Amino acid sequence: MNKKLGMIGSIINAITVLLFAIFLLIDFKFGYFFVCILLSISFIMMIASLENECTEKNKVAGKIALILAGVYSTLIMIVYFTQCTSVLNDNLSKEALKVLDYSSMGLMFNLDLLGYAIMALSTFFIGLTINVKNKYDKILKYLLLIHGVFFLSCLIMPMTGIFANSDGSTSMGGVMALEIWCLYFLPISILSYIHFKNNK
Repeated sequence: MNKKLGMIGSIINAITVLLFAIFLLIDFKFGYFFVCILLSISFIMMIASLENECTEKNKVAGKIALILAGVYSTLIMIVYFTQCTSVLNDNLSKEALKVLDYSSMGLMFNLDLLGYAIMALSTFFIGLTINVKNKYDKILKYLLLIHGVFFLSCLIMPMTGIFANSDGSTSMGGVMALEIWCLYFLPISILSYIHFKNNK
């Protein structure tokens, strides 16, 4: 069951990342908001399955990664459930939209970045626990560890006010940055699936 859940989580993760990239390009807002909710759930499944493999010497790092995955998922669900419900369905005032609309680069955008900062930290800690058995595991381990670098940028950049009063989330530069992230994270999902499939 543990192996199957890891494989299922990895497949869902890969599909949601791919769909997010597509929906972002065609500007289908509900689509890329909704798949982010599914992505957060599948990420927990993937991290929990990797944490289950931890040996005694690295179980603390695994538990940290799992807890951080839960924090990430909670933040992301709040952000994107708000977008799929209140923002897209309600006739909100300009003041409310400034706070709740992800594209306004306000509170929800900052919480989103905080969520992905925590996700990056989670991947770093779980990367420390990977027991390399083949070349795929080795690549997976390095991708997870390197992904941890995003923690600092996602945490600090909103604090600088760089996104205030900008249209970065909908600009071509913002879209390209997210597409690059998708290209980076998709192999992590695929390699995680291979890892679970090969794990005896």
